[in-house]
Amino acid sequence: MVAGADSGFGAYSRLLREPGAVALGFWGMVGRFPIAMRPISCLLLISAVTGSLGDAGAVAAAMLVAQGIASPALGRLADRVSQRRVLLTACAAHAAAITSLLVAILLGAPLWLLVVAAAATGCASVSFTSFMRARWTRMVDHGLLRTAFALESVLDETIFLLGPLLVTALAATAHPAAGLVACAVLTTAGSVVVALHRRSEPVPAPTTERPPRAIGVPGVQVLMVAYAGMGFQLGAVDVTLVAFAREWSMPALGGVFLSLTAVGSLVAGVVFGAVDAKLPPRRLLSVTTGVLALGAVPLAFAGSPLVMGLFAATAGVAIAPALITGSTLLESLAPRGSLSEGFSWLTSAGAVGIASGTAVGGRLADGGFAGSAWVAVGGGVLALVLSLGGQAALRPREETTAQ
Repeated sequence: MVAGADSGFGAYSRLLREPGAVALGFWGMVGRFPIAMRPISCLLLISAVTGSLGDAGAVAAAMLVAQGIASPALGRLADRVSQRRVLLTACAAHAAAITSLLVAILLGAPLWLLVVAAAATGCASVSFTSFMRARWTRMVDHGLLRTAFALESVLDETIFLLGPLLVTALAATAHPAAGLVACAVLTTAGSVVVALHRRSEPVPAPTTERPPRAIGVPGVQVLMVAYAGMGFQLGAVDVTLVAFAREWSMPALGGVFLSLTAVGSLVAGVVFGAVDAKLPPRRLLSVTTGVLALGAVPLAFAGSPLVMGLFAATAGVAIAPALITGSTLLESLAPRGSLSEGFSWLTSAGAVGIASGTAVGGRLADGGFAGSAWVAVGGGVLALVLSLGGQAALRPREETTAQ
């Protein structure tokens, strides 16, 4: 265990000097790279085989929805029987499911069969992000926990920057199916190595006890709705940036704007993880969600691609800090022995929010990018209201018990 934390960026150095930390961070990143690869892999392969983006979108959506539904159940199971057993079993099921999906696509199977195979793949895809945060909670002392969560957020942003590029490169240089093959390989490799990383594995609840469900904790429920609001904003922001690029007849700029948002989040996450914040996490959540909501406002007023690029980076500044704060709060709220489940609920709530924000923002973007920008602000305001109104529920276990 790490005792204490260095100030500033030295906290990252101290974290990575902990035995096994570098291996855990690297293989955890490998295992969750497919999060940013599976949807676009489906889009590229199915559209190449059938020529239908509609069918491709339906298959990708089925996979994402199934994963969002199954993740908390897999997290709950990991808390009861161990992450190791769930990871090893799930990665084998994932490899079989994604192989069946790949074969079905290449053989020209009907859409309903592709949707079933995609849903099976999603159900076998554990929330690696949630499992990793639970492992860091086990591995490091509380003094370095926020730095560990910051590292995870930085790795997440890196994955979403590089994952789509990797898939596109594989499709262009090898075969459109190469992206799904890479997803199977990366998921299997990362799952096996992380499963065998015993030093960080959370201790499962005794089989004679049934650990309390994280979803039953009021503070976790508040965090879930706040995460859904943040996800709603992120989904609508993505649509806003793409719509703006389209209105300027420069569709390729949409990807650039999205990358700038990720860069803003990545840089802010690195700095936030190195700063010794004096505010308690529940107060810090209100600050970060407030900044997140404000960051989307300028998007509605962008008058040129250069200005929108600046606003896109600014809109990303509070993303990682808000998620890092949420993870810190979850660790202090969820019952002992239910962390994997708790983090999975947050991931699923965020995913539902992103999907909803993308759908609503897409509808309004047909009338102009500003409409989806204001919808994005609404998602951030929802997260802010929840964080302010839920302060009592967001008190850590220790404070609640002491009263």
